[in-house]
Amino acid sequence: MSKEGWLYTGDVAVMHPDGYIEIKDRSKDVIISGGENLSSVEVESVLYTHPAVNEAAVVARPDDFWGETPCAFVSLKPESPDKPTAKEMMEYCRARMPHYMVPKTVVFKEELPKTSTGKIQKFKLRDIAKAMGCSPASRM
Repeated sequence: MSKEGWLYTGDVAVMHPDGYIEIKDRSKDVIISGGENLSSVEVESVLYTHPAVNEAAVVARPDDFWGETPCAFVSLKPESPDKPTAKEMMEYCRARMPHYMVPKTVVFKEELPKTSTGKIQKFKLRDIAKAMGCSPASRM
């Protein structure tokens, strides 16, 4: 606890007028794209509404124009007859969220890396996204 009464947890939260604190994301998972702070959790929540999506995680990918852009890692349900393409996943997101939050890259993986307790290892996905280099020039 700081002298000013703050508890630094590494979380990004909002306080509602009634005093309720709602945790939105981890500060290290916030994507800063063109000056906008994007919550990876908000993008993931839209991806999870797609009927073919089994798992989803969103991390920052370097971008020459925007600084960072959302990069979605998605595993599909094996039993799902629908196997969407990356473009279809982006269109799905575009219809359900502001355009600046739409992932500019979608990477399909059979399974996302997890800890022994089943938590998705975003640090590994961040390394993959960084190794992919800057996303193709896009101002959309």
